[in-house]
Amino acid sequence: MKILAIGRNYVEHIAELKNEVPDEPVIFFKPDTAILRHNEPFYYPEYTNDVHHEAELILRVCREGKNIDTKFAQKYYDGIGLGIDFTARDLQAKAKAKGLPWTLAKGFNGSAPVSEFLPLNQFPDLQDINFRLDVNGETKQQGNSKMMLHPFDAIIAYISRFITLKTGDIIFTGTPAGVGPVKIGDRLEGYVEDKKLLDFEVK
Repeated sequence: MKILAIGRNYVEHIAELKNEVPDEPVIFFKPDTAILRHNEPFYYPEYTNDVHHEAELILRVCREGKNIDTKFAQKYYDGIGLGIDFTARDLQAKAKAKGLPWTLAKGFNGSAPVSEFLPLNQFPDLQDINFRLDVNGETKQQGNSKMMLHPFDAIIAYISRFITLKTGDIIFTGTPAGVGPVKIGDRLEGYVEDKKLLDFEVK
């Protein structure tokens, strides 16, 4: 399996990082070694001093496909969950300053906590899903899928033009505004609608 992620998919998040609004989805990878499941703790790595949380709705791919038409895209994912795209912001800034890829800033071990997946039929409208992240009991990020520049089906269609999707792949769909640093001792709780899907500590 592979993890594909969408960058710069919420206007307010683009603004808070002072980035340009992209014409097309920005795609990057995380390796499977980035995944944390079952609310395992996140261990703060020693090679960074500035890890930020980025809460995102995630999709579970359920069948192989390429060159998928947008109108058929919903046949290729069967679950929605919550993930954290941990980002080593200092490593990212260093790479961006030199015009280099920021793979290490996004793909380090444990940088992708993921929740269980909820079936699509639990959501009346896939373009109106609320989610949020609380850190130490305080809400830091709130988003809704209607705020995305590129909705789920468009993401599936776009990625599949270039990269074949396979069963079990996970797609991170972008983060809303409110990203910020985490520190050892923090407790992160993530919700989709009123259901808590993530609850883990930073160690």
